[in-house]
Amino acid sequence: MLLTGRSFLGRVLLDISQNVGQKGFIVNYCKAATALRPTKAKSKRKEAQYFSDAKRIRAIGGKGGDGCVSFLQLWCNERAGPDGGDGGHGGHVVFQASNDVRNFNHVDSVLRAEEGERGGAKDCHGKNAKHSVIKVPIGTVIRNSQGQIVGDLAHANLMFVAARGGAGGKGNRFFTTDKETSPKVCEYGPTGEDLSYTLELRSMADVGLIGYPNAGKSTLLNALTRAKPKVAPYAFTTLRPHLGTVLYDDHVQLTIADLPGLVPDAHLNKGLGIQFLKHAERCTLLLFVLDASASEPWKHYEQLVHELQQFGGSLASRPQLVVANKLDKDEGQANFEELQRRLQNPVLGISAKMGKNLGQLLDSIRRSYDRHKVDI
Repeated sequence: MLLTGRSFLGRVLLDISQNVGQKGFIVNYCKAATALRPTKAKSKRKEAQYFSDAKRIRAIGGKGGDGCVSFLQLWCNERAGPDGGDGGHGGHVVFQASNDVRNFNHVDSVLRAEEGERGGAKDCHGKNAKHSVIKVPIGTVIRNSQGQIVGDLAHANLMFVAARGGAGGKGNRFFTTDKETSPKVCEYGPTGEDLSYTLELRSMADVGLIGYPNAGKSTLLNALTRAKPKVAPYAFTTLRPHLGTVLYDDHVQLTIADLPGLVPDAHLNKGLGIQFLKHAERCTLLLFVLDASASEPWKHYEQLVHELQQFGGSLASRPQLVVANKLDKDEGQANFEELQRRLQNPVLGISAKMGKNLGQLLDSIRRSYDRHKVDI
């Protein structure tokens, strides 16, 4: 049946009025975005690329160039006076926020700037050294050796001078006075600053996979993205985070992080401990991956939530999703119904190995991200 313009507008307003929520906002009117399957084959590189979201570095500024002691000799005047030039300034170590990098894998542990050139005769000053500019991801937080925040590179092209280079030393021409016309002294170029810092990322990924060791987190990331984390049938195969990206048909990309496994008393620094919890703190959404084939998997969830609460901060109040993995096993099918009954949050049953319900999981991740992205 064809509708006139006024009738069509009335039909649209009726549909909108039926989708108005309790707070007066329109919900579920637009079609949810669908995740796209990657068409490009995975890399055949054997070693997996890990993600570095924190790094301790040592920044050393460049040494200033030494001054020169020299006296000018001309054919008509052998004592034309001092002509020693000044040394060049040493380079600085500078961090610059950039969209070109995502982590700290490219940042060396020791960053050393170039030294300034020494001065020469005939009032030739040494060349100033170039500054050593290291690109870091946007959102990098810089802490000094006492743990205090001294830099926050929240926007692109923001810079932080980590270590200043030494100034160039003065040549003997600089020390010439009315009383001292032939000084035989010059300055050595001082050394640059030598400081230690800790680089941290404020935000690492949109979704962080949290679970016990050998719960299937790496297998799940391998199935959802083009990432290639190490997958093995023993615990603690993941010691550093691995990241993968999911692309949706509305051109939105969500980053998923495979975090190392958590063990009881992690807030007391057992296992990877505080390092693991700091990884989770840099994720927007927390996806709990439970091994449904284990005995009493609901206790695993309670322990995970307890560790997040003991760590403090806003980590325990982050948006959460819960999935029960390994439903391809008989034990997983038997525990899944009991897990749904004991947990207050809805639980989605999946099998990362067999690819069961992965499309539904990606839809749930996108809905949760759209629901909470304003709050975060």
